[in-house]
Amino acid sequence: MNDMTNPPAQNEGNGAAKGEAEYQLSTFLPYQLSIASNAVSALIAERYRKRFGLKVTEWRVMAVLGDAGNNGGKLTQRDLTEATLMDKVAVNRACKVLEERGLITRVQNENDGRSHLLALTGEGEAIHREVMPLAKATERELFEGFGPKEEAALRSMLERMRNRAGLLAKTTD
Repeated sequence: MNDMTNPPAQNEGNGAAKGEAEYQLSTFLPYQLSIASNAVSALIAERYRKRFGLKVTEWRVMAVLGDAGNNGGKLTQRDLTEATLMDKVAVNRACKVLEERGLITRVQNENDGRSHLLALTGEGEAIHREVMPLAKATERELFEGFGPKEEAALRSMLERMRNRAGLLAKTTD
């Protein structure tokens, strides 16, 4: 049985092997991005889950609300869905848990009576201030062995890939 993360070396002269390489899941970009994202998220999540009892989706919502709060703003669940690219059901579920725990507050949106504005509570802000340094420290650990140019190139390529995917998604609607 093949290990999908480490495909066997391919023989250029062997057409069957070359064809197989074209269809290896391990070389499929969406799969590579997904497993890299999951590995990084799981590492960070494990570090703050033990201490704060937060799941990945809950932390993502808190992180985005924390950034918005730093800029003086509150967000709707739709804003959170767009900012995190998470499914709206997952965002809704995370918001409910965070609200029940007293980490976020929900107020009526005066500009749109059908939605609410969400923000971190004082306790949510305190947790955000504690978790962000942990997350940034983990990020530094992940980039150990990368030069500054490599780190900048990776960030740039990821942003370009995200933007390109967004453009392609708009053309398929």
